[in-house]
This record gives sequence, structure tokens and C-alpha cells, in this order.
Amino acid sequence: MPTVISPSVAPRTAAEPRSPGPVPHPAQSKATEAGGGNPSGIYSAIISRNFPIIGVKEKTFEQLHEKKVLYVDPEFPPDETSLFYSQKFPIQFVWKRPPEICENPRFIIGGANRTDICQGDLGDCWFLAAIACLTLNQRLLFRVIPHDQSFIENYAGIFHFQFWRYGEWVDVIIDDCLPTYNNQLVFTKSNHRNEFWSALLEKAYAKLHGSYEALKGGNTTEAMEDFTGGVTEFFEIRDAPSDMYKIMKKAIERGSLMGCSIDTIVPFQYETRMACGLVRGHAYSVTGLEEVLFKGEKVKLVRLRNPWGQVEWNGAWSDGWKDWSFVDKDEKAHLQHQVTEDGEFWMSYEDFIYHFTKLEICNLTADALESDKLQTWTVSVNEGRWVRGCSAGGCRNFPDTFWTNPQYRLKLLEEDDDPDDSEVICSFLVALMQKNRRKDRKLGANLFTIGFAIYEVPKEMHGNKQHLQKDFFLYNASKARSKTYINMREVSQRFRLPPSEYVIVPSTYEPHQEGEFILRVFSEKRNLSEEVENTISVDRPLPQPGSSDQESEQQQQFRNIFKQIAGDDMEICADELKKVLNTVVNKHKDLKTHGFTLESCRSMIALMDTDGSGKLNLQEFHHLWNKIKAWQKIFKHYDTDQSGTINSYEMRNAVNDAGFHLNNQLYDIITMRYADKHMNIDFDSFICCFVRLEGMFRAFHAFDKDGDGIIKLNVLEWLQLTMYA
Repeated sequence: MPTVISPSVAPRTAAEPRSPGPVPHPAQSKATEAGGGNPSGIYSAIISRNFPIIGVKEKTFEQLHEKKVLYVDPEFPPDETSLFYSQKFPIQFVWKRPPEICENPRFIIGGANRTDICQGDLGDCWFLAAIACLTLNQRLLFRVIPHDQSFIENYAGIFHFQFWRYGEWVDVIIDDCLPTYNNQLVFTKSNHRNEFWSALLEKAYAKLHGSYEALKGGNTTEAMEDFTGGVTEFFEIRDAPSDMYKIMKKAIERGSLMGCSIDTIVPFQYETRMACGLVRGHAYSVTGLEEVLFKGEKVKLVRLRNPWGQVEWNGAWSDGWKDWSFVDKDEKAHLQHQVTEDGEFWMSYEDFIYHFTKLEICNLTADALESDKLQTWTVSVNEGRWVRGCSAGGCRNFPDTFWTNPQYRLKLLEEDDDPDDSEVICSFLVALMQKNRRKDRKLGANLFTIGFAIYEVPKEMHGNKQHLQKDFFLYNASKARSKTYINMREVSQRFRLPPSEYVIVPSTYEPHQEGEFILRVFSEKRNLSEEVENTISVDRPLPQPGSSDQESEQQQQFRNIFKQIAGDDMEICADELKKVLNTVVNKHKDLKTHGFTLESCRSMIALMDTDGSGKLNLQEFHHLWNKIKAWQKIFKHYDTDQSGTINSYEMRNAVNDAGFHLNNQLYDIITMRYADKHMNIDFDSFICCFVRLEGMFRAFHAFDKDGDGIIKLNVLEWLQLTMYA
């Protein structure tokens, strides 16, 4: 019996830090009470400027800035459509530009720093925690926030910010209209009333995702990666390595961004303040690590910041801790100790690992934080998607469909340069990120539970880019895999494997879930990562109708039947073809079909009509009939339950058995075009698909004069090619 390899860890649900705040607001709605997520209770390398621009058609920031009127963004207008998508809010916000809110507005005052970020009435503490981390690295900060922007020089009511978006940097242009209530900013604000960089950055990020509401609830790492293009690693603090403090210290030194939170599985405990002053289910920034001398002993400290700009830890080393008097004056100055309710505080490392449960570190490169050396990493990026009924096969628990998931060959070509390692090993990191789920929330999209598995390809299959079939996964265990399937935007993990050829299979936990993703592979040495099945071919000569052998008795009977249908001219039109095919097919009770349509029959005639008459003669019809019988045999082979239909996942093998080798995009198109809502393909759809494939390949070969697989068509030839199909 084959052994089915299934995930060893059940899928997990990631707790999203939210941000209800310390003071409830009297206008809180029922939807807010259910959702939570806001402090006042209202609502729960330098990159060039030539990036793709989100939401602005064919205009760069510079071109729009040159206009003499104040800019109003047509793609993210100052109205309710930019605020919420799931409800109408009971309070009427007023959109105002900074010069209308205060006197002497400034973009940045005295440098952008973490105290400029105070959470407003939106549940995006995760985003603000990432901004606080970003301010610690000026080079990164001014890549995201181009610093040559002002309310003084050349002010035109337009600003722009730059984010990493699924493998490329994009420039997001906004106007400076901000939602206010009683002339106060509703969402993120600075502790300086006339400073606006953080509020405008939040607006740009909201535009990137379609609305302010789309930012409600999330994980800090998501924004960290959008600020840096880095890769995130997660640590469960209770299972963390013994040198975790050293890892955190190294992360700070290398410019990595760090966030942490206290998870809870009880929904009503989200954003609840504990007796010690910490908040459950809430995102914090890690902004510093130090070792200080206290009463003759060295103490490890961690500095954290609450995005609310208030509500702090009240234990040892907090702002008002009574034993600060025992700390040396110079040490206090070094730690910048001051008793202010700004949301930032120190605590001992021991208290940190006791109270916090999760640590997230976004590394700017894939360098291991356990190592003292910096390296140059090779990265490969592959874009893909899961399509229901074709390439959304689910995890290894679903062996009948797991093999249909997208597959990526990974060739680890060179071992690491590590003289202390006795094994020949390649180090690499795999990061699987699902795309656009936050932006599509208004359409009902949530994060899928995702993960991946890695299999070694047998030596005899090296270099063969064909999709690995079901039997391979039944009889071969994975060499490595993600620790768990979890509903986060990205799942990443570091591996060490011998040089060889592998296949990475990314998947959702459940089958039939549609979505896009990118798969990044970072390796210390050269690697080659590519999607399999990118070639399109037919592995047999395409026969041309017209030849006939000496007639047999069976062929004579066939001729007599054809003559009865065709009449004296011995040719049949599309309507006559429809009648004869449906008459024959209806006699086969094991085939589920609604009958061939007139359009399908016209396609068949276009395929077989060699003399351009628009009809089929006897030889042409006989050739078509033989093809349909051969395709019917393939259909019945895969109709194992004798339902009269085949599962769309089996269509890949059926197409392959018929001699057509397609890429994944074409398999997806076939499924979307020919499968019904239950992901089944009936007989007439099956035949129509094969007729179109045959026609397209025949037309392609007709135009491929040089036989190099490349054709150049004028408009007339292109029209002819489309008519073949």
C-alpha cells in the first residue's frame, strides 16, 4: 500500500494584534464593539523614482506636482469610499488639509522618530509598530518617505511614499486631505500637532490596500516587509534558543526591524490591559537593547514602544520604577531615561521573555542572526497562483489533489563555504507569501492557511521539467517542510540540505482555494529556482485528413450512413454534424452531456475542413470521428466513478495522454473555461477543449515556417489563427 505523507502539524490560526485603546468613546457602534481595535473606541539602497505608480494613470509624482492647483486624488478621494467598506459610520468626518487644521504645518519636525507616531481611531497598531521600528534606520526610512517634501516650498497638496510590493517597489501618490473630527485628526497623529508625515504615510498605506478599514488588524511583519523588501523569521519566545538576547542584539545592529506581542486565544481579551500595564493581543515595537550595571551586576534590558503613545509597563525598569536611584547617572543618560507617558519603556530581558509570547524579526537580507558574518545572498522570485479545480490542491492530507499544486524546481548548485562544517550542505531560506488578501477584504477575502513541502527529485529525473505526478508524492516523503500551515501573509523557514535538485510545492491547507502568491528562495550560494512545465508542445505529428486506405466492410457501412445524413452532395454542414453527433452520443448512457452546440460543431468543421468548403466530406468526417473515439477512450479512462464526467484535476493528465503538453497557465484557462461549478467536465466540453487544442497546434505549425517555435503574424494572419481555434 502506498504511504500518504501528511502534515505533521495541524493548521494554526495566527492571532492578529489589534488596537482598541484605553478610553472608550461614547459614539462606539455595535460593529465596533464586536471588532475592537482603536484607542478611543471610534473604530475597532536608495530607490529611483521611476517605479510603477499605484492608482495614478500615466502620471509621475513630478508631473502631478507641477500643476498650480491643489491636488485631489481621483483614485483615493476624500470621501467615505476611502474610509470604510463594511459599514456606514455614525459620525461625519470632515476631510481637511494640514493648513486648514493648524498654523505652520510641517511635514517633519526635527527628524522623523518613533515619538511622532500616536495611534488614532483605527485598529492598525501592527502598522504603527512597524513604523516605529523603521524610524531607527534612517536609510530605510527615507527610502519609504522621500524627504524632499514640504508644506512650504512648492506646496501643491500632493505627497508620495514608496513601498515594496510583491517583488517590486511602487510609488504611492496621495493628496493631503485627512479625515478629522472637531478639527482633530481621527487616525494616526504626531505628538506635535503641526507635524504630518506619519498621518500621510498611513493614508498612503491605506490607499495601497483600498481603504483605511483594510488596515484593521494585522501582523507587524507584513508592514515591515512592505517597508524593506526583507524576509521575516518568527520566534515563539517560550521555545526560543538560549542565545535569543544575542540574536535580538545582532538584529538591532544589522538594521533589522523587530516586533513582539502577547498572544491570547480568548477573543474578548484582545487589547485588554493587564495589571502590569502590558496589553494582550497588541503589537509592540522593539526599539533597543542594552546591558547596564545595576548593584554590581550586569542586567540585560529591552526597550519597547506601545503605538498608542501611552499605556506602559509598570514593573521593574519602567519609567517610574523606584530603583532608578541606584542606577549610575551616566547609565541613565545613556538609556535616555525620562518619566513621560509616551508609550516607550524599558523592561528586563527576563520580564520580556516571561510576558511576551511572539517575536518577529524582519531581516534586510537572509543572513542568519546566529552567525557573526554578513554574506551576499542569491534570491530567486517566482510568481504563481492556485486555481480552483486545477492547481489548488491543498496540503499533503489530500493526496488525490496535492500533486496538482504549482511545483518549483530548486537546483542547489554549490555547497556553503563553512570550513567548520563536515557535511556538504547548502543553506537556503524559503518564503511563501500570499498576495492581495488584505486589499480584497471588501470582497470577502481572508488570509488562507498556507505552507509548503520540499521533495528531492530522483537523479534520473534531474533536468526533466515535467510536473511530478500523484504516485511520486504517494511513495516519497518530503525532505523538508514549513513547520506549520498558518493563516499569515507569509510563511518562511530556513533549511540546510545537500546539493541536489528539489521541488518545492506551495499550497493552501484546504483544496479548492484560489489565490495568488510569490515564492522567494534565498541561498548563500548560487541556486536556480523555476516553475516546472513552462514549455508547450505536442509530442506527435499532427495528422492531416484526406488519406484513405482500401475500404473495409466497416468503412463501407460508415459511407452508407454518412450518405444518408449528407445527401447527394456527400458533405455535411455544422447543423447536420450537430444532429449526427448528438444522436450517437445520446446512445451512450455512460456519458453525461447536454449535447454539442452549433458553435462547437463549427469549430470541428474549421479543424477538419481542408478544402475550405465550410463543410465536411466523407474523409474529413471519418477523420473527425476517429479522433472523437480516441478522445472518448481517454475520457472513460479518467471517469473512474462512471459519473459521465471527469474531475477537473484529472484534466491535466487527460490532456497529456492526448499528446498535448501545456504550461500551468493554459491548464488554469482550460479549467476556468470548461469546468462547471462543481469542478467537473462533461463529455461535450471535454471534446470541445481537445478540438480547440488540436486546431491551435495545427494553425501554429502552419505559421511556424522556420520550425523554431516562434511565429510572427500580421493582422490578417492573426485573424486566421484565431479562426482556426
